[in-house]
Amino acid sequence: MTALQAGTISAPDEPLALLRRATSAAAPYRRPPTCGKVTPLTREDIVIQTSRLLGMFLVGALFAVGCGPSELEQKVPVLEKQLKEQQDENAKLKAQTDDLTKKLADANAAADKFKAWGTGTQADKEALQKRLAELEKAKAASEAREAMFRGLAEKLRSMVDAGQIKVTVRNGRMLLVLPNDILFDSGKVELKDEGKAAIANVAKVLAGMADRHFLVAGHTDNVPIKTHKFRSNWELSTQRAVEVTRLLVEGGMKPSQLGAAGYADFDPAASNDTPDGQKQNRRIEIVVEPNLSELPSLDNLGGKPAAK
Repeated sequence: MTALQAGTISAPDEPLALLRRATSAAAPYRRPPTCGKVTPLTREDIVIQTSRLLGMFLVGALFAVGCGPSELEQKVPVLEKQLKEQQDENAKLKAQTDDLTKKLADANAAADKFKAWGTGTQADKEALQKRLAELEKAKAASEAREAMFRGLAEKLRSMVDAGQIKVTVRNGRMLLVLPNDILFDSGKVELKDEGKAAIANVAKVLAGMADRHFLVAGHTDNVPIKTHKFRSNWELSTQRAVEVTRLLVEGGMKPSQLGAAGYADFDPAASNDTPDGQKQNRRIEIVVEPNLSELPSLDNLGGKPAAK
């Protein structure tokens, strides 16, 4: 049979034959009565009705598995924002390392000039060598911080993607930020089940960093609280930090690695002028404290010792 007959396009014989066999046991389909007559369905009618049924089935299946358009539309901007924040933090850390690399190259160039020209006093040469050593050390520490940041972000990737935690750098400190919504109810210090699960997962990752110390910091928005249990946000934020610290220890971390502090609303991450800003400020931060070997030398802080 050809595809084109009498100026109209016919559906292939094989699909139509399958449809006939599938419906042969049932009563034949009929169009709705028109002017008292019953008209059999044509091939085109069968194809159109079958397409409609398939379309309805696919739409129903999508909603049945929770993939409705509204849910997807809401999740995409959140994931895009998280990716942008992660890329920005990576760029900041890389810029710090690149800056130290440039300073080290400049210092090496100056040292090469000293060697080539034979100029400068012995004291100048010693000062330059010391400066080179300090820059080498700072560059190595910066590269280690960058690698640790990427490592933490990767190990906590599932939590980051779920919006349960954020790995970031603020005011020169590497932070793990947990939003208050998954940890505590308003005005409470008892951890919710979702919060307990999140803290347990974080503990598994941080317990493997035995050479590091961490500060668990509680933060609130600027809405005051005054109850029999909490006189102010100082008490509330501190008690929340202590509760998280206890759970981290239960999750396998050493108590000697941890400290707890409450900042109330005096270290905001965003403006408290908007509900979204207040939401960002209600949080628990786990600060990754630097090792002493990564800090600048304090040998010359007080200058040269006075001559006796």
